[in-house]
Amino acid sequence: MSNIIRLAGLGLAMIVGALANAGSASAADMSCAGKHFVFFPGGGEGDAFATIVYNGAKLAAQQTGCDVEYVWSDWNPQKMVQQLSEAIARKPTGIAVMGHPGDEAMDALIDQAEKAGIIVTAQNVSLPKAEGAYKSNGFGYVGAELYQAGWAAGDATIKKCGLKSGDEILVWGLLGQPGRGERTRGAKEAAEKAGLKVDYLEISDAVNKDGSQGIPVFASFVAAHPGLKALVTDHGVLTGTVPALMKGANKAPGAICAGGFDMSAATVQGIKDGYIAVVLDQQPFLQGYLPVLQLYLTAKYGFAGLHIDTGAALITKDNVGPVADLAKDAIR
Repeated sequence: MSNIIRLAGLGLAMIVGALANAGSASAADMSCAGKHFVFFPGGGEGDAFATIVYNGAKLAAQQTGCDVEYVWSDWNPQKMVQQLSEAIARKPTGIAVMGHPGDEAMDALIDQAEKAGIIVTAQNVSLPKAEGAYKSNGFGYVGAELYQAGWAAGDATIKKCGLKSGDEILVWGLLGQPGRGERTRGAKEAAEKAGLKVDYLEISDAVNKDGSQGIPVFASFVAAHPGLKALVTDHGVLTGTVPALMKGANKAPGAICAGGFDMSAATVQGIKDGYIAVVLDQQPFLQGYLPVLQLYLTAKYGFAGLHIDTGAALITKDNVGPVADLAKDAIR
């Protein structure tokens, strides 16, 4: 944890130092005084993934001195839309939103915010139309490139699990959500291209909010599909629940080979115990830290939006060691 914080602090210090020394004999004003930001961590308080996002945002707020308000959404797209409308009414300096509802649902509100002089940026799920329209106003994106991340995780699961054409795999994801569903589509299409027999389940609202609600769902599915060889869970909290899913279905570690997304203490233990073969870590700490920094830099200095891909790390039992303590501290 301390190494990540030191690196994040060094990055901010380098930016601030560069600004302070850029063509001025006197130190530039770095204060964030009078600026108020609203930040969406995505899930509910205590949610493993959202907590990591929150920790990143909290560190950036501490280092910049910005006043940041946090709005928790339980991963519910309709709730995010309503909360965005309410946040705009409070007239903050800037808002960092989760893009799960998609451009169609959010762009009218983003237009409203921009007309009111409110800076908007996005994390975790991109909003390409809004970003294209308002990039020069500071609208950026911090998160994985979702389709590519889904394909990478699906492909890694196939290889790590030694799957071959005709093997049965369950992809449990969020195809029903525009934008967000692109990651599920990537994983599903990777499996289809490999010639696997692909089953699909949509993650319900209940499971989206609480991964443990998926235990009876998975047990029932396994009972009806005795030939199931592998599972891909397109949801960080649900991936952390994989050991419980397997125990609920009376499956030993590795009996059904599992791949998924994002790190947590539970996911690390699942990897070590052999329940989870591979995870694509989209590094959610950065999805908290960098959007707050984006709002600060735009509000203070007028910087345009930055587009940053955080979803590049594949974690297996071979390399989980170095990130295990960071996951325990809700940094990775």
